[in-house]
Amino acid sequence: MKKRNLLVTSALSGALVFSVFAPTSFAHDYLDGSDLNKGERTLFTEEELEALGTPHVEGDKNLKFLDEAASLQLEQIRDGIQNNAADVYAHKGFAYVGTHTAGGGDGGVRVFDLQDPENPEEVAAFAHDDVPGTWHEKVIVKSINTPGFNGDLAVVSVQQLDRTADTSGGFLLYDVTDPYNPEKLGYSEVYADTNGTHELYLTTQGNRALVLTANPYTDLYSGGGEHDFQIVDVSDPSNPENLWQFDPRSLLEVSDDFDGYNWESPDGKTRPVFAHSVITDNNARHAYVSMWDLGTVIFNIEDPENPEYLGRTDFASDQQGSAHSAALAQGGNILIETREVYVPVREGYEEAYGYTRIFDIKDPSNPELLSEFTTDLTFQVEDGTTFANTVHDPKVRGNTLYLSHYAGGVYAVDISDPSDPVQIGQYKPDQADVWGVFVDRNFVLASDMGQGLKVLTKNNSGGNGNGNGNGNGHSPTR
Repeated sequence: MKKRNLLVTSALSGALVFSVFAPTSFAHDYLDGSDLNKGERTLFTEEELEALGTPHVEGDKNLKFLDEAASLQLEQIRDGIQNNAADVYAHKGFAYVGTHTAGGGDGGVRVFDLQDPENPEEVAAFAHDDVPGTWHEKVIVKSINTPGFNGDLAVVSVQQLDRTADTSGGFLLYDVTDPYNPEKLGYSEVYADTNGTHELYLTTQGNRALVLTANPYTDLYSGGGEHDFQIVDVSDPSNPENLWQFDPRSLLEVSDDFDGYNWESPDGKTRPVFAHSVITDNNARHAYVSMWDLGTVIFNIEDPENPEYLGRTDFASDQQGSAHSAALAQGGNILIETREVYVPVREGYEEAYGYTRIFDIKDPSNPELLSEFTTDLTFQVEDGTTFANTVHDPKVRGNTLYLSHYAGGVYAVDISDPSDPVQIGQYKPDQADVWGVFVDRNFVLASDMGQGLKVLTKNNSGGNGNGNGNGNGHSPTR
């Protein structure tokens, strides 16, 4: 019988690399054969933004005054090159917007001062000239106090456009205590033959700071020598230390001959498995790792050198898995799982784009599915592959779930009763392509891949107070 104890690796070792299909796309599952370049998106100039139609904004309950306060394209930090937005985060009144692959990448992270929400100002850029030929989707910023650093720390994912380049992906660490003048502190590299770190999360345990990373296909490309989900101690940001990594073969349902990607699942199907993203709860007791068709895998990480596997979500046999991202609600007792399905027609599966699932995880060893939330786009099946109609990322504030949804913009969902989620709002820019959403104080921030940063206010204390924007739904910052 296979042991349930997990592989602990404190020193990362090299291994023979498998000969596998080289990714030719920037879809979230590079190896699924969809051959869709997620970087090929429409990018709008300031003049084209002015010509867009009025955003669709609707809201009920706590969002009845939802309003677009501002919309601002990213500045060109290289002459004639327009980068496109990826995820968005906020900390202490500043928005941090990551960038995707348009214009050859190297867009870094953009910092926006939100002191005046109707007129956000891009005040700094960082991580754009550290590792050439890379893109910087994810940024997390938190205040930390460790023996090695006291201040506001930003961690930034670094992914190579070409995994065979003479560089390595991973994540950068920056001091953003002064957001106007970010200072580089360190760099943590991952296995050189991967693209790098796709998503990550920064958390603290007492006076210790940890970064949890999702490094897709590390297991596959290293022949099992390294693994996709890793925990790194960044208490001294200038000297990151790898503590542990998860080997899926330690689970009873994953065979010892698992190649790092193709999983012979208990339902008899061959399913893709790789780490896509990760979060923790507020006290960094548990980690929630989105591992595509293996589901959301839950660990106790109170001892980060020796995490304990607790359980995972599962899928119906006719569901594509695609566990993409997660969020928590109701004190960590509720898990929100979004599934990024962008090829809606596959033999043996339901015809649908990705939608949201809500679980009771009071017993993390046995997640209980409470409900599934679909939108008006979920079953609008189009020819071929598209990301437009799938859900993307979840965020929760109180009992409101916010979902970024590409062409659907941002959906707001009341989850007071998680077994019966109810849509209570939507923000959809004209020609929307919304990647990320983040809730900060009275703001809802959205990052549109083609249009840049969107700043929404949730009550009538912002904007002109009538909930109707500036007549055309556009900010004077355009």
